[in-house]
Amino acid sequence: MKSAAKTVDEYIDSLPSDRQGAIKTVLKLVRENMPEGYEETMNWGMICWQVPLSVYPDTYNKQPFMYAALASQKNNMALYIMCPYMVPGDDEKFRAEYKATGKKLDMGKSCIRFKKLDDLPLDVIAKYIALIPMADFVAHAKSIHPKN
Repeated sequence: MKSAAKTVDEYIDSLPSDRQGAIKTVLKLVRENMPEGYEETMNWGMICWQVPLSVYPDTYNKQPFMYAALASQKNNMALYIMCPYMVPGDDEKFRAEYKATGKKLDMGKSCIRFKKLDDLPLDVIAKYIALIPMADFVAHAKSIHPKN
């Protein structure tokens, strides 16, 4: 479900009450572990942490380069984290660390779907949110898309 909310607070206020607590907890976790420089905003209908266009304007789609996002979808909530997806080998490490917690991982390319907060191993999530400083993330993006 894409939201038309203009602010993070407006987005949270628009959520069903049974999801607000989980989203607020994950939001706090992400904020506490987000490397410096990423901007928090509403983009693509969800709470998004991205590389400002002033830092990296030449993205392949001319949109800010997303590092992480948090959303309430129709059937679940979702945390999008790009670092395990982008860095070779990190996807396997992330999946193994997640599995080692005993929690079931429901993940697409970069989307971790969860129905309740207890579905997430918060310590593993925090580690991967904090993983890549913005300058390293941009350098990696430029290596993948050298024309940009």
